[in-house]
Amino acid sequence: MIIHDGHVHSHFCPHGSADKMEEYIERAIKLGLSSISFTEHAPLPRGFKDPVPGQDSAITLDVLPQYLKTAEELKNYYSSKINVSTGLEVDFIDGYEKEITSFLNEWGGKLDDTILSVHFLRLPDNSYICLDYSPEAFQLLIETCGSLKKCYELYYKTLLQSVKADLGPFTPARIGHITLIRKFQKLFPRNFDDSLFLEEIMTALNKYSKELDVNTAGLEKVHCKETYPPQRWIERAVSLDIPLVYGSDAHSAGRTGGGRSSVEKYFN
Repeated sequence: MIIHDGHVHSHFCPHGSADKMEEYIERAIKLGLSSISFTEHAPLPRGFKDPVPGQDSAITLDVLPQYLKTAEELKNYYSSKINVSTGLEVDFIDGYEKEITSFLNEWGGKLDDTILSVHFLRLPDNSYICLDYSPEAFQLLIETCGSLKKCYELYYKTLLQSVKADLGPFTPARIGHITLIRKFQKLFPRNFDDSLFLEEIMTALNKYSKELDVNTAGLEKVHCKETYPPQRWIERAVSLDIPLVYGSDAHSAGRTGGGRSSVEKYFN
């Protein structure tokens, strides 16, 4: 039975809704959850320029203290009803490992929970692209890489780097939405099998004692319609004794706890 939503955002997210953190918490309580983790998008590494047009992929360093303060206040306020964890979803960006480590060294001790995710891919010309921003950006990714298969190869290569990365004592234990590359799969269908890539990721998750973000956000993405990862690979993780953490990846209060029924059986 799922009693914890381990991947939730907030009104501090620049590309999310205006729903207050209290609304997420109240929704979780109404659903009967006993705990919730706010894992807001961490500030991007120093020197890295957000490649999306609105540069709204993550909170900024100047906003971070207020986010943490608000989360801590709510943790205390709701302590008799639900356990609230203060966390961040940290981007792994190839070429910025030192900056990410420095950030985690400074802020990691103030956090209860962290997720390490790949949203940005480093292209051959050393520029970066946000792979899940839009179908148009994904089309550009394909054109730049040369083929859809090469996009998948680049994504899983970067994801594997994130699993293996030593980012210091506060290296996140959980890896986020490992099949995010499939977000636009109905627009850009594969004519190849990515199973070998995913098996390599599963082996690495096991070897490096990582947790798996069982993320239901893809179910509501019109061009995806499956969990990240899909159920076959959740089952593979179970067979390898990889710890699973359910996450709605909610960016609005109403999405808190969303999609639980599709993965509930893996948490019994």
